[in-house]
Amino acid sequence: MTRTDTTATPTTDSYQPTEAFAQQLDDRDPLAIYREKFLCPRGSDGERVVYFAGNSLGLQPEKAREYVLQEIDDWRTLAVNAHLGGRTPWFSYHEIFSESGARLVGAKPGAGEVVFMNSLSVNIHLMLVTFYQPTQTRYKIMMERPAFPSDLYAVTTHMRTRGIDPKDGLLQLAPREGEHTLRIEDIETALDEQGDEIALVMFGCPNFYTGQVFDIPRITAAAKNKGCSVGFDLAHGAGNIAPQLHDWDVDFAVWCSYKYLNSGPGAVGGCFVHERHGKNLDLPRYAGWWGDDPQGRFQMHLQRPFVAQSGADGWQISNPPILAMAALRASLEMFDEVGIDALRAKSKQLTGYLRFLIERTGSDSYEIITPADPEAQGCQLSILVHDKPQQRFQALLDAGVICDFREPNVIRVAPTPFYNTFHEAWRFAQVLTG
Repeated sequence: MTRTDTTATPTTDSYQPTEAFAQQLDDRDPLAIYREKFLCPRGSDGERVVYFAGNSLGLQPEKAREYVLQEIDDWRTLAVNAHLGGRTPWFSYHEIFSESGARLVGAKPGAGEVVFMNSLSVNIHLMLVTFYQPTQTRYKIMMERPAFPSDLYAVTTHMRTRGIDPKDGLLQLAPREGEHTLRIEDIETALDEQGDEIALVMFGCPNFYTGQVFDIPRITAAAKNKGCSVGFDLAHGAGNIAPQLHDWDVDFAVWCSYKYLNSGPGAVGGCFVHERHGKNLDLPRYAGWWGDDPQGRFQMHLQRPFVAQSGADGWQISNPPILAMAALRASLEMFDEVGIDALRAKSKQLTGYLRFLIERTGSDSYEIITPADPEAQGCQLSILVHDKPQQRFQALLDAGVICDFREPNVIRVAPTPFYNTFHEAWRFAQVLTG
């Protein structure tokens, strides 16, 4: 595998607001060749739109069709025999992602800490079965406000099914009055004061609304110091930021793959379980036959009890969705070629350039609520619009910019390093500030 050199990319302190400078940045971008490896919608003029919606759905990798059709053809020509005799055997298909996934989220190589399975929300439920173990005195779940709705639905459901009123059991931390993002010291203070009552800390990182990247190692350390389990929803983090989940001692993490991992709508989710938990086969979990010991998986006549596999694979429920995983394969091959560190380096430059272009106008009509610290932001910038938010968003759409709008007045844009350019950032700024 290769890793792409990013040393030629200019630093943020040398940015200039001209179109020529943006084009110069693109000319010197070592990742520019990957732009053509993704298929992008085109406008009525036949030109690519400015696609800044990778935080909702990533573009289609060029090879996705080839890999999906390969499995369609194996299904046609081999049928059931493709489970073991296909070009990429279906029986073990999920295993080809374990090390690629580990590199994305900082899992321990070869430890079986990552598996791609199910969907994000299903994986949240599976992790809560294991890692939310409330007692009479320790029963609360700490989350950020606002948390993504499905995360809230999952945790409150688990509280109710265990006889806990979410009004008492759910602890959501909000930013200070007049601020948009959480301070790490406020999270640590809350853990210090209430940690003895908290069974689980679970944050979305980055936050879906503000784009804030939380300090995962500090949150994890503070929570562990109080005896809490710790998990993260990396729906907006996988393929975007570069966590080190194993070294940071995170218990579990979950994510989808259709955003920055570009695997298609509703695609298969991912899950990290720390090695120490993966080796504990007695942990409570919902059992399914693909989480069972593969040596006995087809000895159905024995009617033996479930025997969990070691590692994250032991949380699987059903056999993998091969057609969905084929599209994921096309994307993860490119992540392996480039490496998450190189993508992160360009992301900081690209997002930093877009921020520079927006903020240099000094307009009171909008403000960026995503933290300015490059370590506290990923690809996404959330722009709070104070003046005619709907009209400004519509002007972007009319100009061929695809991004999204979150009520009541936030425009979210995600310049993605694989397929977005510095010139596109310049174009976006021209429309927004024009």
